[in-house]
Amino acid sequence: MTIKLDYLDSGVNVKLANKLAGFLKKSTVSENSRVISGIGGFASVYDVSNLGKHPCIVSCTDGVGTKLKIAFMLDKHNTVGIDLVAMSANDLVAMGAEPLFFLDYIATGELEEKRFKEIISGINKGCKIAKMSLIGGETAEMPGFYSKNEYDLAGFAVGWVERDQIIDGRTIQIGDRIIGIESNGAHSNGYSLIRKLISENRIDLNSYESDFSSSIGEALLKPTYIYTEAAKSIMKFSPHAICHITGGGFFDNIGRILPRESEAVIKTDNIPKQPLFLWLAKLSNMENDELYATWNMGAGMAVILSEENLDEALRNIKNIGMNAFEMGYIKRGNGVKIE
Repeated sequence: MTIKLDYLDSGVNVKLANKLAGFLKKSTVSENSRVISGIGGFASVYDVSNLGKHPCIVSCTDGVGTKLKIAFMLDKHNTVGIDLVAMSANDLVAMGAEPLFFLDYIATGELEEKRFKEIISGINKGCKIAKMSLIGGETAEMPGFYSKNEYDLAGFAVGWVERDQIIDGRTIQIGDRIIGIESNGAHSNGYSLIRKLISENRIDLNSYESDFSSSIGEALLKPTYIYTEAAKSIMKFSPHAICHITGGGFFDNIGRILPRESEAVIKTDNIPKQPLFLWLAKLSNMENDELYATWNMGAGMAVILSEENLDEALRNIKNIGMNAFEMGYIKRGNGVKIE
């Protein structure tokens, strides 16, 4: 006897997917005239003509990582979309690029309308902050592939920069100063360790620490800051390097752009101490170097520039509403030193 089955019987809800695709198209209408064909087609088209004299396309991709597990535990999904956009948008501006457009990939075992709309609301908000257009993406429903009520996110971003304005660290000089721009907590890095610390210490995410202004879970879900405007505010000072402090902390992300025989000295006393990192340091009992190799420790972006431009660059960043501080300098040597 042959049993009649359809796609819905296998766990794939095509009708709901089409409904949500319609919602996505309506909720992400772009006012950017360069978007020729956006969400809804087989692919998206973006007009890059006349961008500049010698425009170079800059591209990157990233995800949110295991921070999503915190979102699952709290059933709160309206901020992880901001994280998704931020992780790529911040990498673009670290190269001196202006963000152009973004595409997302959402994969789940079972589509759930409310959760999907919350995720998209965050992605839309992130794109608005980053000044980029959400022009396409993909939603994949894969029954049996993910645990119940779980999903994964990936993002893809494209920007542009004039060839002679690419920021890659080649102009770093001995005596340069390092500016730190505040973070919004742990952003999207080090969450595998954070979750282990929570598990080992049997911490309730809905509980409060005395120094926290929110529950522990809410503090851990604070969305990654998007630094598009901060980077734009200092471009006239010709920064020698911009470093997005992500996985690998200060050592990997500053170390990767240093010229030979250059050392970045980070003065940790100059970085405002956020309660979350003080709490994580106490829970983990890690040495200082380990902490700064794992998390951003309060500085989500580092900018290296000439000493003569230091004060005015700091003022410009603060004028757009972000806290910035001098946190180090470049000297002869090799790598990154935490003091």
